[in-house]
Amino acid sequence: MTLLPAVISFLVSLIVSAIVIYVVTKMFGGKGGIGTAFLAALVGAVIYSVAFYFLGGGTLASVLGGVAWLIALGSLYKIGWLKALVIAIVIWVAALLVGIVLPTVAGPL
Repeated sequence: MTLLPAVISFLVSLIVSAIVIYVVTKMFGGKGGIGTAFLAALVGAVIYSVAFYFLGGGTLASVLGGVAWLIALGSLYKIGWLKALVIAIVIWVAALLVGIVLPTVAGPL
């Protein structure tokens, strides 16, 4: 993959993630706007990239990256651990569903 398609793919993923985060946090009474959701998506991408880079991927990188993102999510939305965990789980499920459905929207090519 060359640089341009990689950048486009990253930006599309970031936008979709921000929309999912925005909708889910609004469902839970979040006060932040789309900018906060975009920042949460960006911070999440950076945290996971750093964790995977330094820990070489795997379960440990996923767990530590997830905990770090929970801290970031809690800080950005000024919520506690439990609420951040519930929101993160709903975001993960929603993102999974979007990831399954979105590529099939155009139908078979």
